[in-house]
Amino acid sequence: MKTKGEGWADNSSFSFKQRFMNKTILKLAIPAIATNITVPLLSLVDMMIVGHLDNIAYIGAIAVGGTLFNLIYWNFGFLRMGTSGLTAQAYGARDLSEATNLLMRSLLVALTAGLLIWSIKGALTEIAFSIMDTSYEIKEHALTYFNICILGAPAVLGLYSIKGWFIGMQNSLFPMITAISINVINIVCSLVLVFVFNMEIIGVALGTVLSQYFGLLIAAALWLFRYKKLKRYIEIQRCLDLNKLKRFFSINGGIFIRTLCLVAVTSFFTFAGAEQGDMLLAVNTLLMQLFTLFSYFMDGFAYAGEALTGRYVGAKNNQMIGRTVKYIFYWGISLSVTFTILYAFFAEQFLGLLTNKETIIITAQNYSCWILAVPLAGFSAFLWDGIMVGATMIKGMVCAMLAATSLFFIFYFSLHSTIGNNALWLAFIVYLSARGLVQTIYFKKRIHKAMK
Repeated sequence: MKTKGEGWADNSSFSFKQRFMNKTILKLAIPAIATNITVPLLSLVDMMIVGHLDNIAYIGAIAVGGTLFNLIYWNFGFLRMGTSGLTAQAYGARDLSEATNLLMRSLLVALTAGLLIWSIKGALTEIAFSIMDTSYEIKEHALTYFNICILGAPAVLGLYSIKGWFIGMQNSLFPMITAISINVINIVCSLVLVFVFNMEIIGVALGTVLSQYFGLLIAAALWLFRYKKLKRYIEIQRCLDLNKLKRFFSINGGIFIRTLCLVAVTSFFTFAGAEQGDMLLAVNTLLMQLFTLFSYFMDGFAYAGEALTGRYVGAKNNQMIGRTVKYIFYWGISLSVTFTILYAFFAEQFLGLLTNKETIIITAQNYSCWILAVPLAGFSAFLWDGIMVGATMIKGMVCAMLAATSLFFIFYFSLHSTIGNNALWLAFIVYLSARGLVQTIYFKKRIHKAMK
């Protein structure tokens, strides 16, 4: 039997471990949340700017133009996710040489991809609008927005690589500084170009491009400030090592498939809204901003799980891997409940910030109930994505996404003729829930197998 003093010592030790893990998670998650929250805020500001202009078609044009970029950029999400997971494992294994060359390797892929996007932008827009049913006016404005913003492709993809590397190195502060700088520049430029120079949607697009290249310069300056000693590890031959590149693309191939499914669902969501008219397109776009806001908060903890899981996998510390998963989910559940309450009481006020069009707000109220289901249905999918990227359990993530995507389309096409736009939202809730459920089952099986 333990003495009273021993019991206190054990409790004290447990309390210390609990505080240490929470502190470590929050140290990574809070800057990541601050980073992520600037992304939807940027989108919201763009939407607010065009939402207060006279032409309602600008709202749909921003939505469609944003969807085109999702079709392109999200397919290169592996540049952030794969770089983060592999770098975190190299960091945990104390292999700074490999960590440094991972960044160079990722940037090389990013630059090549950015130039490729430039060369085929015409074909991309033709394909997109051949399957997208929008009004002529929205199409013209969306093309204007797209053709300007696409000039920032190399900067956007380069920032993916650098952000992933910073997170893998357990540094979420630098991505926060970079993102805030980008968004401040973007907001200021867009406001000035739109309301001072009367450039309307062209001004919004130009502000975006300028901020992206400034952001890349800021990220490079931060890297030199903190990590300039790592320059001695850069080896061109190692960056181009075929075995290393093969592993990079092998792991990221699964992430690419996962991203294709993600793009398919989110893009179809916009397309389906567009087919129902400009009003429902605008309504769905504004309601999805609530999902976006939640997702970027949740991604902050997913990034923390990604960095810590990769670190402890690299260090071969199974106990800390389990502890990371446990505490990440504690925070995820708490955030989900909080967002559900906020949306229940303040969704209408939030929509009022996005647009002053009373007809859009009234119509949105018919579908706002679906947004209440988003936090609890979706939180585990976000967290598992981060954990599995850090552990490079890509197979489980891909299986979950394939199953969830199939269910999304099955539910939508089965119910659309009966319940209309509600079928789109129901299918989306099923999709989020299925991702989390399949990933939970997969992870538990892997853990059980490892214990055996």
